[in-house]
Amino acid sequence: MTDETAIVVESLTKKFGDVEALAGVDFQVESGTVFGLLGPNGAGKTTAIRILTTILPPDGGRAEVLGYDVVRDAQKVRLRIGMAGQFAAVDPLLTGRENLRLVGKVAQMPNDLILPRADELLERFELTDAANRPARTYSGGMRRRLDIAAALVARPPVLFLDEPTTGLDLHSRNELWAMIKELVAEGTTLLLTTQYLEEADRLAGRIAVIDGGRVIAEGTPSELKAKLGRSVIELSMADETDAFRAERALSHLGRPELDGTILRLPGNVPGGAMEVLRALDGAGLEPDTLMVREPSLDDVFLQLTGHKAERSELEDATVPVGGAR
Repeated sequence: MTDETAIVVESLTKKFGDVEALAGVDFQVESGTVFGLLGPNGAGKTTAIRILTTILPPDGGRAEVLGYDVVRDAQKVRLRIGMAGQFAAVDPLLTGRENLRLVGKVAQMPNDLILPRADELLERFELTDAANRPARTYSGGMRRRLDIAAALVARPPVLFLDEPTTGLDLHSRNELWAMIKELVAEGTTLLLTTQYLEEADRLAGRIAVIDGGRVIAEGTPSELKAKLGRSVIELSMADETDAFRAERALSHLGRPELDGTILRLPGNVPGGAMEVLRALDGAGLEPDTLMVREPSLDDVFLQLTGHKAERSELEDATVPVGGAR
């Protein structure tokens, strides 16, 4: 681990009974960057987060945060990280200000610094007007902002966000994206899991795609998208029956990706879009639409895993543990 590396994960394994949640995961996160973990439901990304935040012990391999081993130096890790889980973990009976003060006390901050820090974060996250209201009266977006504010009370140099914008409307999501960019500009290192591939594309400098407990691809968003070639041919059919027929008709051009009534192929298939149209015409089919566009992370994800990204349905809200939440 170097001074420029904030997180190191090597050959990390974890089992729950017969289920192998992590099967030898490796990645590194450079300081002052956003690293995205992408994966379908059950891929292992939240398990990795919980190990890195000392909530779960690994079965094998090792992980370090800021040079501290997450098992041997668990308390030192907790005092240097912040975490916001998939669901807001604030106490609904406490006010926004009381929630932040409680986290400051748990993080062992000096008493004279806790209230000023709480007020600073309430202002930054546009919660000052609601500071003295119970958190149960907050909207979903407000509770999410309070949860992330709580993770920042102790000014952690490393922040873990597990699907931070789950359930938020577009406006609230955009607000959080702006806040995340500000934090990274100030030097915070951020590890992010997300079900929104657009989110990873906009925020993450590097991305690891996890499936079946293994990292199956890693790189910058541009590097991952480049694996599909310079363009994607996307066509829509009238109904799923026609889409299945089109999939068979285009099979000689590669393996079309079928998503409902939408089919996608690499733009560099032999003959390109004209050959696609000829093959469909030969099968008595006509697409409703056909376009050639730049590849997206959605295309990469589907190509790598064979299925869409899905939100994990069984994520526990995380309670404060030392400096981690």
